[in-house]
Amino acid sequence: MPLLHNFLKIFHGSKCSLSSASAAITRIHRRDYLLQYMTKVVLSDGSSITVRYHEPKQIIQLPLDLSTLSEAEAKARLEKRRPKTKVKIQEEELASFSAKKYIHLIKKK
Repeated sequence: MPLLHNFLKIFHGSKCSLSSASAAITRIHRRDYLLQYMTKVVLSDGSSITVRYHEPKQIIQLPLDLSTLSEAEAKARLEKRRPKTKVKIQEEELASFSAKKYIHLIKKK
């Protein structure tokens, strides 16, 4: 949660601290500024907000806080992170084939 609170403080700010980049409705009022890209940030609860980011990314997904999940959900998430075990396929040895064993099954004309 501290990560989320710090993130929201940065982008939402307060009414008292105004700066050249504080106007969220209009453009940034600076003559020279670094190129920033519109990026969608998906919060851990599933909601999303649009922010300016210095790299051209479409979506940034914040990590899920495992302490807020139930024990079963947290265990299921941790199981997904673990590497999956590969199934080893063992080759069977081919038995020797003898056609003489099956001659009695063939019908003669």
